[in-house]
Amino acid sequence: VQLQAFGGGLVQAGGSLRLSCAASGRIFSDYHMDWFRQVPGKEREFVGGITWSGGHTLFTDSVKARFTIYRDDIKNTGYLQMNLLKPEDTAVYFCAAVGRFRAGLSTIPTAPGQYEFWGQGTQVTVSS
Repeated sequence: VQLQAFGGGLVQAGGSLRLSCAASGRIFSDYHMDWFRQVPGKEREFVGGITWSGGHTLFTDSVKARFTIYRDDIKNTGYLQMNLLKPEDTAVYFCAAVGRFRAGLSTIPTAPGQYEFWGQGTQVTVSS
């Protein structure tokens, strides 16, 4: 599956952004979809993910209650809604996908190495 992430930009602290991840090439609903982020000099960090069915989501503690993830399998697109953004959320954000049977039907992997497919990054910058 090919993934394309977009929607990043510059926003003030406390603001919101919605990132999109458009998928093509395979049946999107066969895949869990996750978001990662990375800042220069640091490892890629798990942000949140959603299972193939949309029935389960998982977030890293630093974004819980601020970020939500959802998917529209008709549009083959996943979304990361980011609210109450903080300067420390500044990073390049990547979407990734892994097959539901490879990962486990209800398991959302959190390690980058567990993901099969990646989109290009989109820059999110939060000013203070």
